[in-house]
Amino acid sequence: MAELRQHALACLARRDYSRAELRARLRPLAADDAAVDEVLDRLESERLLSDQRYASQRIAARAVRYGDTRLRQELRQRGLSDADIAAALPAAGDELERCRALWQKKFGSLPQTPAERAKQLRFLQYRGFSHTAISAVLRYGEEA
Repeated sequence: MAELRQHALACLARRDYSRAELRARLRPLAADDAAVDEVLDRLESERLLSDQRYASQRIAARAVRYGDTRLRQELRQRGLSDADIAAALPAAGDELERCRALWQKKFGSLPQTPAERAKQLRFLQYRGFSHTAISAVLRYGEEA
């Protein structure tokens, strides 16, 4: 048990982890899942492990480059609950503003041909921005 805790603390010293991520890292080192859960519960009670804090930090780091859809998807893949995601997502700021800033940095001008429009649309969709935000940016550009 002490070994598991030491390994968990070593991981958390480098960066924050979600409970699911840390569980996956500790599982191969433990004899049973109950020991892993006990260590994780103790870390949470000591406030060394927090899914809410992890979600907030992850969103703060990636919100400039990605839309709400992509951020939600990444956090779900890391085992966070919808409640934790919903609580942290407003800190990302206005999605339209982020979409416009990224579009301005990458392209800077409205598309002149259907091919250019498709390219810009695909880029913003891949980054996880909503259809509403993408449409506003590609329709009005900087004035959106």
